[in-house]
Amino acid sequence: MLPDEISRLALAAFDHAVGASATFRDRPGQRLMAEKVAQTFGAATLGKTEGDGDEPVRAIAVIQAGTGVGKSLAYCAPAIAAALARNTRVLISTATVALQEQLVNKDLPALAAMLPQPFKFGLAKGRGRYVCKLKLSRQAGTAEEDDDLFADELSASTPQHVTEARSSFFAVLVRDLASGAWDGDRDNLAQPPAADFWSSVAAESSSCTGKHCPVYSQCTYYDRRKELVGAQVIVANHDLLMSSLGSRLLPDLDNCLLVLDEGHHLPAVALDQFSASMDLSRNTWLDTLATRARRIGGLMTVAEAADVPRFAAQLRQGLLDISRLVMDLYGQAFKDARGTHGPARARLPRGRLPPELDEPLRLLDVQAESFLAVLNTIAKALRAGMRDDPGEARRLSTLYAQLGMLSPRLEQVHATTQLLLRETEGEQENAPVAKWFTFEMGEGGLDGGLVIIKAHASPILPGSTLRHNFWSRVRAAVVTSATLTSCGQFDFYLRESGLHNDPAVSALEVASPFDYASQGRFVTVETRADPKQADAFTAEMVQALLGDLAQVAHGALCLFTSREQMRQAVEALAGGLREQVLVQGELPRPVLLRRHRERVAAGQASVIFGLQSFGEGLDLPGQLCESVFIAKLPFAPPDDPVGEARAEWLRSVGRDPFSELVVPATAIRLAQWAGRAIRTETDRAFVYCYDRRLVNTGYGQRLLQGLPPFVQQRRSAAGVLS
Repeated sequence: MLPDEISRLALAAFDHAVGASATFRDRPGQRLMAEKVAQTFGAATLGKTEGDGDEPVRAIAVIQAGTGVGKSLAYCAPAIAAALARNTRVLISTATVALQEQLVNKDLPALAAMLPQPFKFGLAKGRGRYVCKLKLSRQAGTAEEDDDLFADELSASTPQHVTEARSSFFAVLVRDLASGAWDGDRDNLAQPPAADFWSSVAAESSSCTGKHCPVYSQCTYYDRRKELVGAQVIVANHDLLMSSLGSRLLPDLDNCLLVLDEGHHLPAVALDQFSASMDLSRNTWLDTLATRARRIGGLMTVAEAADVPRFAAQLRQGLLDISRLVMDLYGQAFKDARGTHGPARARLPRGRLPPELDEPLRLLDVQAESFLAVLNTIAKALRAGMRDDPGEARRLSTLYAQLGMLSPRLEQVHATTQLLLRETEGEQENAPVAKWFTFEMGEGGLDGGLVIIKAHASPILPGSTLRHNFWSRVRAAVVTSATLTSCGQFDFYLRESGLHNDPAVSALEVASPFDYASQGRFVTVETRADPKQADAFTAEMVQALLGDLAQVAHGALCLFTSREQMRQAVEALAGGLREQVLVQGELPRPVLLRRHRERVAAGQASVIFGLQSFGEGLDLPGQLCESVFIAKLPFAPPDDPVGEARAEWLRSVGRDPFSELVVPATAIRLAQWAGRAIRTETDRAFVYCYDRRLVNTGYGQRLLQGLPPFVQQRRSAAGVLS
């Protein structure tokens, strides 16, 4: 089928869906977006092209779709029709669980009822979201045979109440699995589990033997995987997409139609995925891993296992030597940073390792690689044993899990060491790798507490990382979000995402159908205090905020840039006003939002106090959010080591990090925060920002250009309009 035919068929599917629904309204912007999606997914060459003579055609559309456009229908209908016509699949990736659930539970079922061609869809999650029943049976003491699988997790010093809580947690999981009250999915537990409890029973690729496992036929993870086999549409998330590159967990990126919704998150996810860290000071796990590897290697007659004690001793001594060198080099910097929020940190200027650390890290890299090679040989022998002797599968699976539970820590040591030794991250940019060490005290404080020293490394250019590791694999993609432009331009996002100057890329901005000029106002409240003077500004801002909060009749959202700022605002609330305020962190998010909706429905005033995570993805239409209060311009935290390293590099090559990086990133964040106000065509809302820099600086004017076209007003903190 020719590209034009595929595009026409895909667009016709969108038109059919709109016509078949009694609730959808004609939205020119939505159809414009659907046209772009149809053209993109019709034009690309999919699958293997060896021997064809021509380079495969790549097609990538970057589409900013304003709030209210209805982007999920605009990409789902044409993408699914194009995939069915091309005998391929659609892979939709999102950044948030909320959008995943909306797609799987609402949008895709509705679309399946409207499109003439049937299709199946499914939700893909990472393996770690599911329970490993083999691990759980041993944690709960219900296994048929005993072993030391988890012997290292609890020690004589573990408090009795922790031991009892763990036992109770595992017993409840076993009971609910057996009764059918729980399906093995972490997200379906009544309460989010403690991270350390869950990690003990979570499925992991490193400890999973797949079809050789004795409980494979009952495995929740593989049951979910089987459900995806016949699905033409798979919904995943950006973290899983990045972490599964090069594996077969998701459809091949050169042979599927990819949609990246909430695409503005992609650069940050990429940096996080390709960063690495290791603990230099807490390494008793190495002894446990060595003991297991030596014993299991002996059982499997792996000759190389005899070298394990030597490798482990060398590694432990190497980590200890490096931690001592770090304290010698940066101990004073750690002391100077004590008292700040979080661990003390020392960043390496321009990513340059001190000469004292170079040789120890190179030795550590070789030692970790040698140890990993032996573990891989033992694991290979175990898999061969399970394949050749099914009767031994249960015992060998247990041995495999014993190795696999700790081997990822060794892999982290290897990955971190390699990144620390790397001087630059890109061929063209020649940008350094961000490198830093952190120091904190465990329980007991400075008087005998455990010293925790960690090493960290990360790329600083998400665009370079994505271009080399991700986009080189992709043939057909649509990237969309309500906020992809910054200060009215796509340039910043295209650089950050690795799509700048890519000839396969085209961009489209689809305006929101909302009439912002008549539906809302954006009010800049000007304080006398400079926002850079934190104490004086916060005190004046809080007083102005209290006056505005007193006028709230229904629902409102107040967004802060720091916990300390929010704490001061909460402390200043008078009794009656305090009762109206729901504070992020005091209740689980679903409970807090439910209570807010109940209050507004009952005719009461209700205000949510939140931080960055409440500034996007929160849908509170109508009276649920008639006012949005933004305490201060949402600049990124000033102490982010990756941001610091990137700014330092930009300055070193004669570029301005504030104009090139900080302002565009803040523009996207501010647009997201302001976007909480108007959610439907009938909403009426005010947005207040208590930062005078919006109106009295040049970059503030750039930030205003990136906002929806609200009517702009200015007011003093005392309440006087100007």
